[in-house]
Amino acid sequence: MFFQEPELQYEVTVEQPDPHFAKLLQQAIGGQEGEMRVALQYMFQAWALPEGYEEYRNLLMETAAEELGHIEMLASAVTKNLRGSPKEMSEETQDTAATAAAMTGQNPRQFLSAGESAMPVDSNGVPFTGGYIAASGNLAGDLYANVMAEATGRTLATRLWEYTDDPGMKDMLSYLIARDTMHQNQWLEALETLDDPVPVPASFPQEQENQDVNYTFISTRREAQPDPGYPWTEGEAPDGKGQFSYAAEQPGDGEVIAPQPDPMTNNDPNRTSESDESSK
Repeated sequence: MFFQEPELQYEVTVEQPDPHFAKLLQQAIGGQEGEMRVALQYMFQAWALPEGYEEYRNLLMETAAEELGHIEMLASAVTKNLRGSPKEMSEETQDTAATAAAMTGQNPRQFLSAGESAMPVDSNGVPFTGGYIAASGNLAGDLYANVMAEATGRTLATRLWEYTDDPGMKDMLSYLIARDTMHQNQWLEALETLDDPVPVPASFPQEQENQDVNYTFISTRREAQPDPGYPWTEGEAPDGKGQFSYAAEQPGDGEVIAPQPDPMTNNDPNRTSESDESSK
């Protein structure tokens, strides 16, 4: 169940509308690092949790709803950057050349398809896809995915902050960057509450995996290289269940030979059709 209030989660102001920046902000809405991704990701992760995980479901849903508010903030920012120009700016754009320049600085579909409004697309105009969403049904795996999502989202927000000189946009992005800081930390803290979450899934019996390579860094160089002595080639693994080791070459065995194709596929270049055979 959802409720809504007729106000933004955080005030959004634009002092100097900038159609080009509106195009860049679209990445934070419908891009792979955007708010649509994390909002839906957290929802689908929450909906997959069984009974007994109420605190995690609440954490995910609370954050998902907050991310919906971020989408609303960014959509408002895009619209304010596309519309509401000062009178002198509006007068300038009456000139054909200035109008053309303004149009090339924004996503044309923001004008043609949305009437100078935000859209569920990225900065290149590519529609949002559910393929961005990581919701595996495994809580530990999903929490790791959430750390990554917030990390890339925060990186995008900081780049947008660096790009703009508009005080209102910097203020809004500063808020979003701060929330990404919180969300990264809350997912990391949630991982700490799980018992032995790695390797994911922790429920699979490790004795069933190949014990010869489960903690071995395997070099893929053509010429054998000595153990470089990196933390991931020697010493105890972070999960505390194994010791890292180093292999200078891959195991290697077998040949890359495909089985014979089914005649119905017509994949055999040496197969002669019955009609060809009868004509000989």
